[in-house]
Amino acid sequence: MQTLVQSRKYPSYDDDLALWIDAQIQLLLHRRFSELDTENLVAELDGMKKQYEHELDSRLTVLIMHLLKCQFQKDYPQNKWQSTLIEQRYRIARLLKDSPSTRAKVPQFAVECYPIARRRAAKETGLDEETFPLRLPYSVAQLMDQDFMP
Repeated sequence: MQTLVQSRKYPSYDDDLALWIDAQIQLLLHRRFSELDTENLVAELDGMKKQYEHELDSRLTVLIMHLLKCQFQKDYPQNKWQSTLIEQRYRIARLLKDSPSTRAKVPQFAVECYPIARRRAAKETGLDEETFPLRLPYSVAQLMDQDFMP
């Protein structure tokens, strides 16, 4: 049975993404760099990076939102948020382990996602948005500390 690389018949990026990826992998393994679909490879790699950063941003948003809820929603038992806090911190730690260079971006991402975390905390608690601080009230160390509770 002839492989895609041997036959030199490569699926197009637009026709079958999974098959296209397989072909690109085989071309790389066989060091046939001139036959790579570099334009789409670059686009896919850029998309992977953006997806990774989006996940980090999303998890930080959820973490911050729940910390705000713990701190300001006094009539709700704090232990109800514990599993979410543990899960988000664990997932963020895994993301940073997989890509340590991203650790330097966490302070920026946390500041950037704070307004939406604040807004969501207000909506979910029924509290006025003004109840919550205008600026992120937690350090990165606190965000990542499994034992930190406001």
